[in-house]
Amino acid sequence: MLPAVFADDDLALRFVGGLDDVLAPILNVLDCLDTYFDPALTPADFAQWLGSWIGAETDGTEPEPMLRAAVAAAARLHRVRGTRQGLSEAVLLAFGVEPDIAESGGADWNARPLGPFPGAPRPHLHVTLRLPEPRPGDTHRLDALVAAARPAHMPYTVEVTAAERTPER
Repeated sequence: MLPAVFADDDLALRFVGGLDDVLAPILNVLDCLDTYFDPALTPADFAQWLGSWIGAETDGTEPEPMLRAAVAAAARLHRVRGTRQGLSEAVLLAFGVEPDIAESGGADWNARPLGPFPGAPRPHLHVTLRLPEPRPGDTHRLDALVAAARPAHMPYTVEVTAAERTPER
């Protein structure tokens, strides 16, 4: 695509060829830029960076499919952060197992004034996770995840136990 004056010049052709080698990767990235922001298509290392950029609850040790799922769900989880649903989904994405969540709060309606209050007088949240093969770091990871996804005012405790095994027939 050079003008005819430069198309016959060997030095100009080699110079432009060198620029093609340097600029081709940049142009390739720019042509595919939208795929870098799609968690299903982006390279794994970029998915990890993208997760840190948008606040996905990852620690860098999860397998690639779980990492991509956590990055894809991060925006939706931010909308339900601080709720029982949000906490349950965050733990499910991080560990692949649904937790048991016990909380002290409640909501109720009563037509008469001074009716009984639902829930316990002192707020508390307890998250139990039953894993097939718990590892020593799982309790710390669950604690960090619950600390980030719980309501800010709520004291909490976490527990990781081994799942009960059922005999196979």
